[in-house]
Amino acid sequence: MALWLTLAILAGAIALFVTEKLRVDVVALLVMTALMVSGVITVPEALSGFSSQATVMVAAMFVLSGALQRNGALVAVGEVLSRIRWQWLFLLVMLVLVAGLAAFVNNTATVAVFLPLVLAASTANRWAPSKFLIPLSYMSQAAGVCTLVGTSTNLLVDAMGREAVGVGFTLFEFAPLGIVFVGICMAYLLTVGHWLLPERGVPGSEETEHVGRYVAELLVPEDSEAIGLRRDQLVPGSVEDAVVLEILRRRRPLTDPDAVVQAGDRLLVRGEWRAIGAVRKARRLRFDHVAGELDDDVERVQVEAMVSPGSHLIGNTLAGMRFAHMYRARVHGIHRRLLDIRQPLDQVQLSLGDVLLIDAPETAIEDLRADKGMIVLGTRKEAKVDVRRASLSALVMAATIAVAALGWLSIVQAALVGCAALLVFRLMEPDEAYRAIDWRVILLLAGIIPLGVALQKSGGAALAADFIISNLGQFGPLAALAAVYLITAVATEFMSNNASAVLVVPIALAAAESLGVDPKPMLVAVAFAASTSFATPISYQTNTMVFTAGGYRFSDFVRLGIPLNILFCTAAIVLIPRYFPF
Repeated sequence: MALWLTLAILAGAIALFVTEKLRVDVVALLVMTALMVSGVITVPEALSGFSSQATVMVAAMFVLSGALQRNGALVAVGEVLSRIRWQWLFLLVMLVLVAGLAAFVNNTATVAVFLPLVLAASTANRWAPSKFLIPLSYMSQAAGVCTLVGTSTNLLVDAMGREAVGVGFTLFEFAPLGIVFVGICMAYLLTVGHWLLPERGVPGSEETEHVGRYVAELLVPEDSEAIGLRRDQLVPGSVEDAVVLEILRRRRPLTDPDAVVQAGDRLLVRGEWRAIGAVRKARRLRFDHVAGELDDDVERVQVEAMVSPGSHLIGNTLAGMRFAHMYRARVHGIHRRLLDIRQPLDQVQLSLGDVLLIDAPETAIEDLRADKGMIVLGTRKEAKVDVRRASLSALVMAATIAVAALGWLSIVQAALVGCAALLVFRLMEPDEAYRAIDWRVILLLAGIIPLGVALQKSGGAALAADFIISNLGQFGPLAALAAVYLITAVATEFMSNNASAVLVVPIALAAAESLGVDPKPMLVAVAFAASTSFATPISYQTNTMVFTAGGYRFSDFVRLGIPLNILFCTAAIVLIPRYFPF
C-alpha cells in the first residue's frame, strides 16, 4: 500500500513540476504533507529536510554569496570586462571569470552581477549581447560542478548519500572531473557554440532600442485618432511588428470583434518598442500617468529592470504592491518569455525573468539598484564599490573555503562560522542576511528530501533499480550509470534540478547495491546531470534570466544546448568511472 501511495504522490508531483501550475516550493511542501498524512513516512522523517545538512549549507552559502554581491566584491571582478575591446578576448575572459566565481558562489548571484556588466560592455562596443549571455549561463552551470558548494544540487546529493549509505564527498572531490567539464564547455562556446549563437542586434541601436518585444498599455485620450476604429484598424499600415492584443474598457477586455474604440479605453499593444512608439504617435495615444504626484518636472529616464530569482515581486502585481508609489516610477511595458498578457499591466502577476520598462526620475534609479528583487539592465552607471567591505567579505568567503578544505571544520560548520563573522563585523545586517536567502530553494529542499526517504522506505527506488538492472545489468555497471545520467538529464530539462536529483538518487543507490558496486559513481552522475541543464530556457534559473535579456528564442537553447548536453553525457559516461571507479 505504501508503495502505491508513494508512486501516486510522485506522479502528481512530477505533473505539477512539469506543468508549473504551482510554484516548485509549494509542490515540495504539498508532497511532504501528503507523505506524512498518508502514513508513508513518520513526522520526524517528513521534517528531516529542514535539519538536513544540505538545507542548512545552501542557506549559509546564500548569505556568504549575498555579502560578496552587496558589498561590491563581484562587481569589482566584473569590471575587468569593461576594459576589453576585442570580442573574442571579451568572451574568453568572461568565461574564465565566471568559471572561477561560480565554482564557489551561487550561480544565479554570479549571473545577476555579470548580466548588466555584459549588457553595458555590449552597448559600448556595439556588440550583440546575444553572443555572450547564453555562454554566461552555460559556464555558470558547468563551473558549479567543480566543488561541493558550487550548486545546491551537489550539496543535496551529498547529504542524501551520507544519510542513506554513509557515502559523501569532500569539498574538492568533484574538481578534477569538473575542470574537464569546464574545459569542454569553454571549448564548445568559443568555437562551434559561438558560431551557432544568434545575432539579435545591439542595445541602443536603431534595430533594437530595448530588450526584446514588450506588451504596453496605452490610454485613449479625448483627442485620439483611434476613437471609432476597430482593433484590426488601429495599427497603421506603415508600422511593422506591432499588434493590438486587447481593447480594455473599464479594465475588462471587449469580446466583440467589431467593437470600436472609445475615449478612456486602454489598448494592450505588443511589439518592438520602436513599433509601439510609432503606434502611440500615429493614433495620439499616451501612457497612463498612474498617480498625479509622479507628474513632476524632474528629468525622467527609462530603465529596464529584470525580476530576479527569489524576488519579492514574483507572484505579486504592480497594483498590489503599489509599485508606482514605492519607487516613484511608472511601468510602461512588460517583456516576458510568453507575451500572452491579456489584462491591465498592473494586474499581471510578475514572474522570474520578466523585464519591466520603467519610467522614473533619475533620483529613483539608485533605489531600483538597491532593491535585490530587480536587476537593473538599462542604465550604464556603475554601482559604487566599498573596497574595505568588499575585501573583508571576500576574505571571509576565502577563509570559509580554506578551513573546510583543510579539514579543520566540516563544510557546514565552516559556512555557519563564516555567516556569523559577516554579522559580527557588520559586513551584513541580519535583515540583509535573511533577504539574501532564496527561501523558495530552502523550502524546495526541505519539502522534497522526504520524497527520497519515501522512495527508499516504500521500495519504489528498488523497483525502478530492478527495472534498470533487468534490462541493462548484462552490460555491466557502465550501462546502469549511463541510464542514471540520461534519466536525470532528461528530467532536469522539464523540472527543478533539485527535484530531479531527489527522484533519481534513491534509484541510483539501489542500482549500485544490486550490482554490488561503489555508489559514488552513480551519485556523481546524478549531481553532474542535474546541475548542467542547457536545452531549454526554463530548465535552470540562469537560462531564464538570460533568455529575456538576450532577446533569445526557445529554439536558440535547443540548437545550442542539445549538442552540449550530448558532449557532457558522453564525457560523463567515459570519465566518471576513471575518476570514481566502481
